[in-house]
Amino acid sequence: MANNVKGTRDILPITSNGFSKIESLLSSIATLFNYHEIRTPVLEYSEVFSRGVGEGSDIVRKEMYTFLDKGDRSVTMRPEFTAGIVRSFIQNKMYATEELPVKLFYSGPAFRYERPQLGRYRQFTQFGVESLGCNSLYNDAEVISMAYSMLLALGLDNVKLKINCLGDEQSRTNYKEALKEYFKPHLEEMCPDCKQRYELNPLRILDCKVPYDHELALGAPKIAEYLSTESKERFDKIKEFLDKSKINYEIDDQLVRGLDYYSEIVFEFAYVSKKGKDYGALGGGGHYGHLIKELGGPDLPGVGFSFGIDRLLDVLLDDEILKEEVPAVDLYVMPIGNNVRNEALNLTNMLRLSGYKTDLCFDDIKLGSMFKRATKKGAKFAVILGEDEVKNNKVIIKDLSKEEQKEIEVKDLLSYLDELYRSHHCHCHSHEGECCSEEGCECDSDSDCKCHH
Repeated sequence: MANNVKGTRDILPITSNGFSKIESLLSSIATLFNYHEIRTPVLEYSEVFSRGVGEGSDIVRKEMYTFLDKGDRSVTMRPEFTAGIVRSFIQNKMYATEELPVKLFYSGPAFRYERPQLGRYRQFTQFGVESLGCNSLYNDAEVISMAYSMLLALGLDNVKLKINCLGDEQSRTNYKEALKEYFKPHLEEMCPDCKQRYELNPLRILDCKVPYDHELALGAPKIAEYLSTESKERFDKIKEFLDKSKINYEIDDQLVRGLDYYSEIVFEFAYVSKKGKDYGALGGGGHYGHLIKELGGPDLPGVGFSFGIDRLLDVLLDDEILKEEVPAVDLYVMPIGNNVRNEALNLTNMLRLSGYKTDLCFDDIKLGSMFKRATKKGAKFAVILGEDEVKNNKVIIKDLSKEEQKEIEVKDLLSYLDELYRSHHCHCHSHEGECCSEEGCECDSDSDCKCHH
C-alpha cells in the first residue's frame, strides 16, 4: 500500500474547509491593510536561501530540500517565503516601479526536513506578509498590530506576544563578540550544532533546545546591554505603541528567531490551547535591514511575519473554534426514474450557476434512500423531479427541516428559492457575508439579513 511521505499529511475534505476559512480570513485582513497578493515559485536557486536566510541558520545547514536539476544547477524547495519574495522584488524592479513600501502577502506550501511533532510538518503551509522599502518604526509596529489582529479575528484571545530587539548592525557585531567570549570556555561541553553556530552566528546558540546549552544560554550577556542609542529609542517607541494599543507583550531576551537576516525588532506569538497543549510559536517575524542588499538589490529594509496555517488549524480544532465537517449543500436534486436524468442534470446546473450549492443523486434508488442522502449531506431543501413534473414543467420543493413541500413551476423556481432563503435570514444565493444594502437587493437591511452579492 502506498503511503504519504513522513512529515506530510493529507488535508481531507472534512478538514480542508477550515484550512480555507483561515486563509480567507487572513487574506481579507491583509487586504484591509492595503497588502497585495504575490505568488512566487516553490523552486528557487539554492543561493537565494543560502545568501538570504544565512549559512548560520539551521534551515540552511540541516533542513533544506536541495538537489541538482537536469542542468546540474542546485535548486531548493522553498523552506520559507521571505528570501524568494525579496528576490522577486529585486528581479522585477518593484523598488523602482512602485511606491514604497511595497506591501505583499502570500500563502502556500513550504518544505523543511525537520523532526515532525505537534503542529509541525515537513511540508507545511505558510501565510505571511512582507513590507519592503520603508524604515519607519511605525511600519514595524503596524505589521505587529496586523498579525495580532489576525489571531484575535480567528478567535484566539489568549495569545502571548514575545518581543526582543536585536539592534542595528554595530549592536549585533558587538553582541556577537560578547557571546563568543562568554561561550568560549564552555565550547567543549556544548552540542555539535552549537559548536558550528559559535563560528557562523553565535546568536543561534540562544535558541538551542539541548538542556545543557539552553541552561548555559540563560546566563549569557543580554542584547539590551549592547544596543546603540538609536536602536534603544526605536525599540522604546514600538513598545510605547503596543502599550497605547493595549497589545499585551513580554520582552524575551532569548528570542532571536531562526533566520539570520533579522535586525532590530523581532517577535513571536506563543499559544497554549484551552486543553493545555503548548503549541509554541504560532508564527512570528521581524525587521530586516540588509536582506534586499544581500540578494543584489538596493540597500532597503523590510519587515514581515508568517503564520503556520497547519498549526493554526490544529489550535482552532483543539479549542473547538472550528469543527471538522464537510460544508452542507443547499439543495439536493432527486430524479425519480431514468427518463428524467437529462432534465435533472440540466436543472442542477442551472441552480449551481444561479449561486446555489447543489448536488444530484446519480443512482437509481428509492425516494426514501435519496432523502437519507440529502439529510447526510446537510441539504436544506430537496428538489424532486419525476416524469409528471417534467411533463408539466414543474418541480417539488421540500423543506427538510419542516417536512413541508410545495409544487413550483420551473420558471418560478429561482424567485421562490430566493424568497425561501430570505426567510431563512436572507441569503440571496451565496449564503454568507453581510447585507450589501445595494441597489437591487430586496432585503430589509435592518433585519437579520446576511445576503451577499
